[in-house]
Amino acid sequence: MARPHAALLHAQALCFSRNEERIFGPLDFHLDEGEALLIKGDNGSGKTTLLRVLCGLLPPESGSVYLQGTLFEREHFNRIAGYLGHKPGHKAELTVLQNLRFSAALKGNLSSDEIERLLADCGLAGYEDTAAGKLSAGQNKRLSLAKLQLAHCPLWLLDEPYANLDLHGIAWVTRMIETHIASGGAALISTHGAYAAPAVPVRLLELQRGGAHA
Repeated sequence: MARPHAALLHAQALCFSRNEERIFGPLDFHLDEGEALLIKGDNGSGKTTLLRVLCGLLPPESGSVYLQGTLFEREHFNRIAGYLGHKPGHKAELTVLQNLRFSAALKGNLSSDEIERLLADCGLAGYEDTAAGKLSAGQNKRLSLAKLQLAHCPLWLLDEPYANLDLHGIAWVTRMIETHIASGGAALISTHGAYAAPAVPVRLLELQRGGAHA
């Protein structure tokens, strides 16, 4: 049974090891509506691994992940959360427009007006009929982020969302996160750079090999 006013995401005593080497943990943190949690750390500190554990793609060594006060379940995660990983996560053979329509239809949110607005916002207007496999790395990142917006999930887990983007793309991502937070959403953002500084309530969790500090 969910607790009233429970955090969207809560990690409790979360640990992960690989080949008997501690990658991170124990970690205790939470993410509430209307805020962002910035996960920082050098390459190899476990940022990507942590996000994959939070998404249920990797099992933790120990500890627990709660969503809205209840123990992690895949169906619950799929309902309330969207995950942006390092890989695009869309079909290379489909066009930009086909990928967006497919993602929107999966969530029951197919809106031609919204898709047209997103194409303009993300900088892919004019590429509607281009296969995703022919896009640059930065354009594929823009497409992935546009798909995330179509899902209308309150919880975003973003692994290096600023990677492969130019300055205009970085500014667009920051605006996108600010709008999401202002509407009551929440975002967990991993980065090893200095770009992730949206003008919203942000808490910092810094990962170090085998540990972390807030």
